Amino acid sequence: MKHLLKTALAGSTALLALSSAQALAEDVDITLLLVSDIYEMGADWDRGGFSRAAAVARAEKEAHENVLYFHAGDTISPSLFSGFDQGEHVIDLLNMEPPDVFVPGNHEYDFGEAIFKERMGALNSTKLAANLRDSDGSEITGFADTAIYEFGPVKLGVIGLTAEDSPVKSSPGDLQITAALPTLEAQASALRDQGVDIVVAVTHSTVAVDADLIASGAADYILSGDDHFLQVIDNGVTGFVEPTSDAMNLVAIDLTVTVEVEEDERDVEWHANYRVIDTADYAVPEDYATKVADLQSELDRELDVPVGTVTTPLDSRRSSVRTMEATMGNLVADGMRHAVDADVAITNGGGIRADREYEAGHELTRKDVLSELPFGNLTLKLEVTGADIVAALENGLQSFPDATGRFPQVSGLTVVFNPDKPAGERVVSVKVGDADLDPNATYSLATNDYMARGGDGYTMFVGKPNLITLTDAKLMANDVMAYVRQMGEVAPTVEGRITTGM
Repeated sequence: MKHLLKTALAGSTALLALSSAQALAEDVDITLLLVSDIYEMGADWDRGGFSRAAAVARAEKEAHENVLYFHAGDTISPSLFSGFDQGEHVIDLLNMEPPDVFVPGNHEYDFGEAIFKERMGALNSTKLAANLRDSDGSEITGFADTAIYEFGPVKLGVIGLTAEDSPVKSSPGDLQITAALPTLEAQASALRDQGVDIVVAVTHSTVAVDADLIASGAADYILSGDDHFLQVIDNGVTGFVEPTSDAMNLVAIDLTVTVEVEEDERDVEWHANYRVIDTADYAVPEDYATKVADLQSELDRELDVPVGTVTTPLDSRRSSVRTMEATMGNLVADGMRHAVDADVAITNGGGIRADREYEAGHELTRKDVLSELPFGNLTLKLEVTGADIVAALENGLQSFPDATGRFPQVSGLTVVFNPDKPAGERVVSVKVGDADLDPNATYSLATNDYMARGGDGYTMFVGKPNLITLTDAKLMANDVMAYVRQMGEVAPTVEGRITTGM
């Protein structure tokens, strides 16, 4: 694909410098390198992790003169270690090879507004987020809306767009986050008015928002995070890329830009070459190997402690916990309900994160449980009505069959839903134990503090009486560990807690 930008030269000085019979042309090569959604240290993996992302960035900068290294967000959480240090070690790892530009994703807000500001303040990158403002509407210290980079005669403008759904998915507190699309359109127009030749948007956004950004044609290139799967799209107007999560691969765009000036006209033309970079081809840098080994040793001392045995296979795969009843979901929900002696439990599948399978007979450790539940959420006991429970289930099932973090994992409930019905009208029947749910009755509900604040769309829980104070509430992960330890052996199965029907 080729792009052509023509602008008129202003000022007599520029015109006098040119011969009317001769055009001046210059070629410039620019590489845009993208990583996103990177959580785990992963130095002992075959590919991926902070270490191999850094190795790629170093190799690209060695091989190419003009490289911009972008991180499209989601990194200080969730991970096993982040559950202990709230992402401090992530900033240390990033600062060993800092991205040129960092745009926050929804997980940057997981530990609240104060930790977000502290971690971002310690990151040695240019931080961009044009749709993010402080609680009083001002720019957050250390952040900008855009940045302009000049490579010879080429001006390249970058716009940052944080995840617009962060107030639903995370905990940004009083920070103000607005929609990505109108922000992109306004900022792109402003950059072009400043003489920018190529506009690049770095965004952390869902597939649907990505599609709107592409369709707008406001940016020449969109570098995205959030969806965890590889995408390379070029519709002839806008190029779009997104790498897989955890730096299993990075994506590079090599731009060859030709700037030609003739008489009173300046022509800018460029061609893009897209490269998917498999990080399995890169060795872990020595400084990262040493740092990660030290961090891992510290973590292992704390976590390699058995808590019990699972006698049936466990499934915490992302595709399972976000779309169906899953054995890990059942274990977590059962542990929560047991911990607070509630009638029922509902937890969001997106809070279960290890994305793995365990064989029957596996000895569960603290590390296993904390890998599954890395957010540091608390188990709360709310007083709700049957109608609230139905509303919660409708919210959790609204996007099925699409995999979403709001999908409910339950305990004490038997739910039948019809996916062919419109969202909000899908629940066919609900039982609490062996009895039909009474919409007017009162029930005690075990859930996590994130959902109790309305996270993942569970707004029906906001303001409900909390039968356990936040001071007395315990970590979900500890409640699940205590449950497994007390049982000694657990045998969760898929038993029909959530099924489809008419």
